[in-house]
Amino acid sequence: MTAPTPPFRDPHLPFGKRVDDLMSRLTLDEKTAFLHQFAPAVERLGIAAFRTGQEALHGVAWMGPATVFPQAVGLGATWNEDLVRRVGEAVSKEARSMRARDGRVGLNVWSPTVNLLRHPLWGRNEEGYSEDPKLTSAIATAYTRGLRGSHPTYWRTAPVLKHWLAHNNETDRDTSSSSVRPRVLHEYDLRAFRETVEAGVVAGVMPAYNLVNGRPNHVSPYLREQLRTWTDEELLVCSDAGAPSNLVDSEHYFDTHEEATAAALHAGVDSFTDHGTDSTKIVARVRGALGQGLLTEADLDAAVRRQLSVRFRLGEFDPEQDPYAATADFDTPEHRALALEAAEQAVVLLKNDGVLPLAPDIRVAVVGLLADECKLDWYSGTLLHRSTPLEGLYERFGAKNVGFAEGVDRIRLRTTAGTFLHVLPAEDSPDGAPGAEGALDPALIAGRTDLPPLTTDATGSELALVDWGEGVLTLRAHDGRYLSVAEDGFVRASADQPGGWVVQETFRLEPHGNGHLLRHLGTGRPVCVAADGVKVAADDAGGEVFGLVVAERGEDAVTRAAAGADVVVVVAGNDPHINGRETEDRTTLRLPEQQERLLRAARAANPRTVLALVSAYPYAVDAETLPAVLWTAHGGQAAGTALARVLAGDVSPAGRLPQTWYADDADLPGLLDYDVIGGRQTYLYFEGTPLFPFGHGLSYASFAYADLSARVGDGSVSVSFAVTNTGDVTADEVAQLYARAEAPSVPRPRRELLAHRRLTLAPGERAEVSFAVPLSAFAFWDVAHGRWRLEPGPYALLAGASSEDVRLETTVVLDGEPAAPRPVRERGLEAAGFDEQSGTEIVDRTKPAGDAVTPVAGGAGELLYRACDFGSGVTRVTVAVAGGGTVEIALDGGPSSAVLSPRAPTQGPYDYVELGAALTAEGVHDLTIRLRGSLRLAHVGFSG
Repeated sequence: MTAPTPPFRDPHLPFGKRVDDLMSRLTLDEKTAFLHQFAPAVERLGIAAFRTGQEALHGVAWMGPATVFPQAVGLGATWNEDLVRRVGEAVSKEARSMRARDGRVGLNVWSPTVNLLRHPLWGRNEEGYSEDPKLTSAIATAYTRGLRGSHPTYWRTAPVLKHWLAHNNETDRDTSSSSVRPRVLHEYDLRAFRETVEAGVVAGVMPAYNLVNGRPNHVSPYLREQLRTWTDEELLVCSDAGAPSNLVDSEHYFDTHEEATAAALHAGVDSFTDHGTDSTKIVARVRGALGQGLLTEADLDAAVRRQLSVRFRLGEFDPEQDPYAATADFDTPEHRALALEAAEQAVVLLKNDGVLPLAPDIRVAVVGLLADECKLDWYSGTLLHRSTPLEGLYERFGAKNVGFAEGVDRIRLRTTAGTFLHVLPAEDSPDGAPGAEGALDPALIAGRTDLPPLTTDATGSELALVDWGEGVLTLRAHDGRYLSVAEDGFVRASADQPGGWVVQETFRLEPHGNGHLLRHLGTGRPVCVAADGVKVAADDAGGEVFGLVVAERGEDAVTRAAAGADVVVVVAGNDPHINGRETEDRTTLRLPEQQERLLRAARAANPRTVLALVSAYPYAVDAETLPAVLWTAHGGQAAGTALARVLAGDVSPAGRLPQTWYADDADLPGLLDYDVIGGRQTYLYFEGTPLFPFGHGLSYASFAYADLSARVGDGSVSVSFAVTNTGDVTADEVAQLYARAEAPSVPRPRRELLAHRRLTLAPGERAEVSFAVPLSAFAFWDVAHGRWRLEPGPYALLAGASSEDVRLETTVVLDGEPAAPRPVRERGLEAAGFDEQSGTEIVDRTKPAGDAVTPVAGGAGELLYRACDFGSGVTRVTVAVAGGGTVEIALDGGPSSAVLSPRAPTQGPYDYVELGAALTAEGVHDLTIRLRGSLRLAHVGFSG
């Protein structure tokens, strides 16, 4: 007799009932095992193994060949939700297709990254979409829609948003704390996540490594207090890799891993990504926490339920009903065309004095360190196809009309014995010979030990030296192989590109005596010459002192190429694995000096020099001396073809900057200053003159704006205007709508993006653009009352081509809730709810929840609370404080009216005491609180 089908296998039942049934069948040990990233199979129930996590930021990553689309910041630069949705669809289809061939490919994809690009020196700038929360959420929602699929029940993939929350620095990323005041939290950092989650196409989020207001994101109360209130869906929270252990090991936030694991589960973490595929440590920690009474089985059930909910949505338990089970779309002509379309739409024309587009019969010199490169990043897949700018220009203009000079410095390294470093030719290396057209074997990757190490001989080998900035070098043999160091310590020409979590292809030449030490940065050790080959030495004393013999300066080659051309295209930018990447922030906006030299040489030889920046982030360049400047993120497999088509005018550029390009490092806030309001950061608040503003981008056509109208309705403002192509070519325009509060009672953005639309218009074509903007878009977070408030009064509506190129303006008057003073007599003051501050930071009030304020580094700080209503009068003030120091309270900026200080510091940072003192006040006053010492202030109360 056939056993009845268990309810969890019944596709006719709602997912909730099926999850209930499956949960009732799992043992405690089985549920415990599910909490690790690699959940084992439950063979007795016929349940397969499952893992959370598959990187898919701009294509399926780390799993071999796949279609590679432009970097996320490049997708953000398209300002095109329909395009980005189609990219998401293609990526998810390839994930399904690849999974059919390789079960290691996961369907719980950890993408997209919605961290806002607040600071352009952030090493992971390439992973985000924009500095603006509205644009970020629009692009993220489009991408997740594509990843999820359109079926009402089943999902093609299950996207997880990264990285919760306020994460914008790699420097000390697992120990630094982002001090985020309530207005910035709600108006900026939470907003990008919220609108995407509310769209209903997100499976979960991943907490970030950093702390927010003194508390690690992996025990953030905002997961419960904010995230899970935005949707009725069961959201899966996956930890970042190694972060659960960080709670004890690097952050020292908890004393034991059992405490940390329990706290993370209570906060809402459902899957622990830790110790790779080894689940034993996490399982032991969960069991230990259960045994100590820190967790209950119900706590585990909540996490396992969320995980199972995702698995059911992915069709795992309904293979016959899963509409995506047979997906086989991989490297299709449609995906290749889409990669090209995305790369074309991501190109931003920053400046053009008429040199572009290039004439069809022109002689072009393409020069620069990225002129013949198609760079990948840490989250790229392996290229199936590639095109470099040089290849794209060859294809478009013909090889006879295109000259080339890479511009590398060509050197030899001489030993103290008078010999030179020598690279064995590739044809003499086992399995390392180039193909028929000189292409390297794709198996050439860092870490190989079957190739012979470098040796020395009388003449040596010429090496291409590239300085990527701050003295960080790569060295390349004549056949394109990069010098690399494997685990055995030998130096080989064995890598096709720099890469890896620890890059083994970077070096530094350090002056030493009459020469230089060649220090390998991956190991931190200098290079030496030994009898068995060239290797890294045990210490500095064993390092070889090399003489540097320069065969040719890169600028000399660039000068020759530039002088013989009608137009020069200098392709400059970054290698995504060097000086600005995950784990490493940049230190400057400037181009590396070697690239500056090449640009100067090209410009001196030929004034018709176009700068094409191919980079993961903005640069500060001397644009005023150049007739044309373009920027594109690393554009994936079609990058070179796309750039060539834009240069040639086959495509009119219409990318727009997703973040402000600052003119100088001096315009930037500190990397850890997360207060975009107080620090006047991003286009929302920046009061200086940017190099290029947010939303900027030029075209080969021109566009006229007219007929702006706005009508205030019930719950929204209807805005419309017309855009006409007044140029001679079909082109895209990105129409942008901004708002500005004209009479705000608190600091508000100079202008704030409300909506945008990318339009394709033929010459003379006119399009009507209309938006329905909800009134909530004009609200701000009122710290005086701890909620959103729409302030009544006039609001300017600004329509145009960028945040600074405003073509039309009108004003609407909105009804709202007038400002009201803080009811401090009844509610007191939450310390973190200040209007202004100096010299303070927000820290955790307790480990589970709440905020307090403390002076930075135990110094002195000041908090200002405006319009505090003391009613008919108070006579006493109390403060809840921990630590040691003093609290001084003053009215209307006057002298201190009350001074409070613990007799002795409290035992710990969470051991609060209440102090009281006399304070006489009535009516409405501004209140200033001055803090000194290591004291934490949580709350201020008043009584009469």
